[in-house]
Amino acid sequence: MHLQQPFNLKAVTTMNVDKRKTQVEVLAPAGSLDIMKAVVAAGADAIYLGGNMFGARAFANNFNDEELICAIEYAHLFGRKVYLTVNTLLKSREIENSLIEYLIPFYEAGLDAVIVQDMGVFNLIRKHFPDMDIHASTQMTQTGVYGSRLLKELGATRIVTSREMNLQEIKQLHERLDVEIESFVHGALCYCYSGQCLLSSFNGGRSGNRGRCAQPCRMPYDVYDNGEKINNRNNSYALSPKDMCALQILPDVIESGVYSLKIEGRMKRPEYVAIVTRAYRTVLNGGKLTQADLQELETAFSRQGFTDGYFKGQTGSDMFGRRQESEDTADLFASARATYEQGETQRIGVRFYAMIHRGQPARLAVEDPDGNLCRTYGPVPEQAVYRSLTAQDLEQQLKKTGGTPYLCTSVRSSLDPDLMLPASAINAMRRDVIAELTAKRGRAEKPHLNAYDEPPRYDGISGEPQLTVAVRTADQITSRMLSMKPTVLYVPLSELVEHPELRQRVGVETQLAAILPRVIWSGELVPIARQLRTVYDMGVRQVLAGNLGQLHIARAAGFAVRGDFGLNIVNSRAMRYLREQGLDSQLLSFELTLPQIRDISKAVPAEVLIYGRLPLMLMENCVIKNRTGTCTCQTGTVRLVDRVGEEFPIVKDPGTCRNVLLNGKKLYLLDKKDAFRGMGLWALRLQFTTENPSEIDKVLMDYQGRAVFDAGSYTRGLYSRGVE
Repeated sequence: MHLQQPFNLKAVTTMNVDKRKTQVEVLAPAGSLDIMKAVVAAGADAIYLGGNMFGARAFANNFNDEELICAIEYAHLFGRKVYLTVNTLLKSREIENSLIEYLIPFYEAGLDAVIVQDMGVFNLIRKHFPDMDIHASTQMTQTGVYGSRLLKELGATRIVTSREMNLQEIKQLHERLDVEIESFVHGALCYCYSGQCLLSSFNGGRSGNRGRCAQPCRMPYDVYDNGEKINNRNNSYALSPKDMCALQILPDVIESGVYSLKIEGRMKRPEYVAIVTRAYRTVLNGGKLTQADLQELETAFSRQGFTDGYFKGQTGSDMFGRRQESEDTADLFASARATYEQGETQRIGVRFYAMIHRGQPARLAVEDPDGNLCRTYGPVPEQAVYRSLTAQDLEQQLKKTGGTPYLCTSVRSSLDPDLMLPASAINAMRRDVIAELTAKRGRAEKPHLNAYDEPPRYDGISGEPQLTVAVRTADQITSRMLSMKPTVLYVPLSELVEHPELRQRVGVETQLAAILPRVIWSGELVPIARQLRTVYDMGVRQVLAGNLGQLHIARAAGFAVRGDFGLNIVNSRAMRYLREQGLDSQLLSFELTLPQIRDISKAVPAEVLIYGRLPLMLMENCVIKNRTGTCTCQTGTVRLVDRVGEEFPIVKDPGTCRNVLLNGKKLYLLDKKDAFRGMGLWALRLQFTTENPSEIDKVLMDYQGRAVFDAGSYTRGLYSRGVE
């Protein structure tokens, strides 16, 4: 297998898991009932799947309502859990008109948990489905303790970590917060931080946040550094990571505190999912994998081999590859299919208790490992004429559980002598009590359901929207910009620290707000806290936050918090939830249309972007460094060019060494700003990234109606055309 480090077969052939063996969960995907049965047979402890609405794999062969209820019953019969993906962003009318009715039948059938990205969805489920566990999706981009703690306080029972989170960070989360941790260990990796990708939306009109990603990251791109092409045909897949395989480091993953080992692949074939699930089950149980087994994993699906992802804190070109025509998988998949179709699913051990007494109806009970106990009665035994019923006879009949999910592990009997009971009667009692047990295991007690609450309506701010401006560097702050007295001037935290004179340059009518890095790891908290103290002493009292974890960080330092686009706010309920968390304002999602912006309840002052290059991807892996060994995105001109010649600039996320992929076309709505009047909006934002001071002044004059800025190749965004 092709990993970043030489694959150590010894590391995965055996695993001493001690008591962890019974604690750690193998979580497998299922895109159909057939796949679900395959992964149950392969040893999955839990299955995550999507229904016909609101899942992040809209193109998968998802379950219809009837199939989903059958899936829940089937899983519970075998003692497995089912988690439903409700992990897309929902518009206001979807969440209020459809979500509750959609979830009720699955909730009543005993669904074990929902996986959620949208804070509005989170709020609704918490309020109306009080007995439902909520798992915070990886698309919430939780990279540390503070965001995870907030989610736990709000009601999350599990955190699905960002794929970029390394083992040290996961360990800190585990040690500092009592919450279940789930991490992806196998399958496809996104190049962009989870939940922050807008490339598919603006490059194809299909939103990854809505479950319709067109996967433009899997396409070839040419990479240019200061005008020079630095890639060749063999390394043109700059945004396409290899699939992850954590088998090599599975003991370390578990030691870090990961409770649930998540396998990606709801759109994969059942044979593939079964092969992968069985491999992780085998290693987790202390079994051995041969080199042939490992080769099977790569043959089943890979992109020029595997990577162990970001668990070890590594980045680099070895993590990238593309899907190639692999060797024929027909024999491999046929063998896998035979294993789960013809093999025997792990059966449930049960104990029988029988009482056969003179003059009383025969009694039989069965008990499963979960404590479910079922009883039945049979005929009154007769006096034996030729041969008496023995305990051995009784045990022989009760152990005939073939064709059922159960395995008789013991029989305890109380049997009077010299009695006779036909085998047919014993068999009938066994079938009856097993049928009752099956029904009980698959049937959940009806959970509590709270009445729907109509959320209050907030119309927002009347009158003309105010002006706010965001810059990437302090050098972009011009005299004209300051003379226009924007209500808020957003400046990166690192830039404010380096330019303390800004507080004196900016007039009292303009509030300075520090833009926090979009992702902050635990190891980055100390320098961030130091920088926040510095700007606080300068007189700055506001921050712009794009991640839930930053709310606590900012408040602890004494700052008011404004929400950026990274919070992915697309519905009224999420806005109201943010109001409860004390946000002072919120930039609405770029994926909303004008009617949806008008419709959304403005529980906090709402802001809309009308000019700038939209940030499409935030990337942990440096595109340039992967090819040259040196990062130049801070000082040079870096861009990607796709197959049709579309250019995408790459800049450094201020204060970090992460890449931001920008849209090549600028969002330009300066001539349409009147369309945003009467929507209850607090402000319209201008966002400057690659513009020089001269270009910025021209944009500002256009905003004032004093000139028309030539934006070149521009886009109107999604405000009119929308996104799937």
